[in-house]
Amino acid sequence: MNPTALADIYRAVRERSLELASPLSAEDCCVQSMPDASPTKWHLGHSAWFFETFVLELLEHEFKPFHPAFRVLFNSYYNEVGDKHPRPQRGLLTRPSLEVVLDYRADVDRRIGRLLAAGSIDATLLALVELGLQHEQQHQELLLTDIKHLLSRSPLFPAYGSTVPCAEPAPALAWQEFAGGLVEIGHAGSGFCYDNETPRHRVFLQPYRLASRLVSNDEYAAFVEAGGYAEPAFWLAEGWDWRATQARECPLYWQRGDAGWQEFTLGGMRPLDPQRPAVHISYYEADAYARWAGARLPTEAEWEHAAAGHPVCGHFADSGEFHPRPAAGVGLMQIFGDAWQWTQSSYSPYPGFRTPAGAVGEYNGKFMVNQYVLRGGSCVTPEGHVRASYRNFFPASACWQFSGIRLAQDA
Repeated sequence: MNPTALADIYRAVRERSLELASPLSAEDCCVQSMPDASPTKWHLGHSAWFFETFVLELLEHEFKPFHPAFRVLFNSYYNEVGDKHPRPQRGLLTRPSLEVVLDYRADVDRRIGRLLAAGSIDATLLALVELGLQHEQQHQELLLTDIKHLLSRSPLFPAYGSTVPCAEPAPALAWQEFAGGLVEIGHAGSGFCYDNETPRHRVFLQPYRLASRLVSNDEYAAFVEAGGYAEPAFWLAEGWDWRATQARECPLYWQRGDAGWQEFTLGGMRPLDPQRPAVHISYYEADAYARWAGARLPTEAEWEHAAAGHPVCGHFADSGEFHPRPAAGVGLMQIFGDAWQWTQSSYSPYPGFRTPAGAVGEYNGKFMVNQYVLRGGSCVTPEGHVRASYRNFFPASACWQFSGIRLAQDA
């Protein structure tokens, strides 16, 4: 890749983060609504910190940090880098101001620009900048999911943006058959991937079926109305306890009003659209629904095997419509975009996986415990960020992400 092309990509990704933050006030950018979420201001600062710490500190001549305290303030989980500000207390950081954080980003951008303009791009610089840009795209998605959770806590139910009304009903759910057999999964080719997508390896699959589309709001509402949240036979023991502790009787962001179900969206509170995919579903809820529906969740190997022959296209964040759309078309729909799809696979290393050395090696490997894999991307994932081998992961209780359900069955 030539320096000009990389500089253009760098600039576009960095500007996109500022675009996503632009509808928000300085007050919006400072607040943290729960320990799992982070303030917008922190996301903007941390993504600059990533480039400063892992690119500039290594490659810049006579490196000097923008502010020495930012090394601790914006460190997320990199123990080899040093101390970290406690994650649940990020919302207490009224200082630095949003203005200073934006100055920090501009300073880092100028310095990265000088590196890219210095001449030929060696393999180290290319790899680190590419990783930093992929990392920033992950935080762009987190920025949107975190601000949605924050705005939902307000009795005003303010809108971040607008939503587009549905025009067409979703097609009826059908089953797609797959023969299984000995297949390969994991990243292949020369494009970017995270370390947790490797090495490519063989797995054996029994014949299986996948649902042609994601579970819709209307279908999930039938589970709620049938008393699915009150029937322990459908729930894992830990999920049943989580449901009771959370007093959960429906998905996050659903409310029952005088006129029926409503759903909080990034476009504000809206009547629940029966045709759109059900989202913000925890693993516990997804598994319980699948049992109620006489099905199961797919394994990640089944999902990747089915997705491998499909182009990576769908409804992503670049549309500016930050809410899933109804399925459209025929065959296997909504494989990419709209909603992350829970699998029944625990997040664990592939055979032969080795954690890379150094602090960057903490990116994925150390989280391979007590989490489940999700696949496919969502309506707030940047276009071009995901691929068939991409492995997202969250604990079973997580539901503030745009996570949904694709059913599977043994064939």
